[in-house]
Amino acid sequence: MTWYFDSHIHLSDPEYVSDMEFILKEMEYLKLKACCVSMNFESSLQTLELAKKSNLILPFIGIHPEYANDEFENISDLIIKNHSRISGIGEIGLDPTYTNNNDDVKNQNHVFETLLSFAEKFNKPISIHSRKSLDDIFQIMTSYNTKHALLHWFDGSKKQLQKAMDMGFYVSYGPVMIYANDKQTLLSKTNESQILVETDGPVKFSRCFEMKSGQISFIPSVIFCASKILGISFDEMASLLEKNSNSFLGI
Repeated sequence: MTWYFDSHIHLSDPEYVSDMEFILKEMEYLKLKACCVSMNFESSLQTLELAKKSNLILPFIGIHPEYANDEFENISDLIIKNHSRISGIGEIGLDPTYTNNNDDVKNQNHVFETLLSFAEKFNKPISIHSRKSLDDIFQIMTSYNTKHALLHWFDGSKKQLQKAMDMGFYVSYGPVMIYANDKQTLLSKTNESQILVETDGPVKFSRCFEMKSGQISFIPSVIFCASKILGISFDEMASLLEKNSNSFLGI
């Protein structure tokens, strides 16, 4: 039996609260496991609580670069105390969109590197936010073990993709790939052993998704699209992604 994986979704977001019981049943029905990533200390606590409800929720805790100035000591303590319970660390990374001055940049880098150190210390996979910051992340990651590192929602150039492949990163593609030619091209040039899929819910998607928030039920459509791009069957694609996801998670 093949398991599906959503490698990056924010199930602790308020968008999903009222539907959580249905979502958990849906995950059981679809045979789907979800890497539930966090944004800050509060959502990390909620992620840990969600993981108590189902072993299909794989909890990732961390600080998104948007919140790099908030509650860093609390999240550090949370990781240390719960390292045996968590599946990974994330969402972490860099994003100049959320910096106003050089101090913000330095703090974002400090938070990112400290959380990378925790991931290395506790041998945990990491889910990385890399918007407008791929080259900086590549430079920082030369000092860390990239064996279990995911560049979620990869949006770099072909040259940056090759760099990611050479450094051993996993890269993930989501529902936007179904209607975006540039993402389809990137997927076609990605090493098959380094491909993952995600929804990044509750991000909303246009076109065929009618601006609906990302749902785990979108994953089979993403897998189908990927299979067509790579010229293999749906079942072969699902099996490949299961193998890659288990490798990323270290299980």
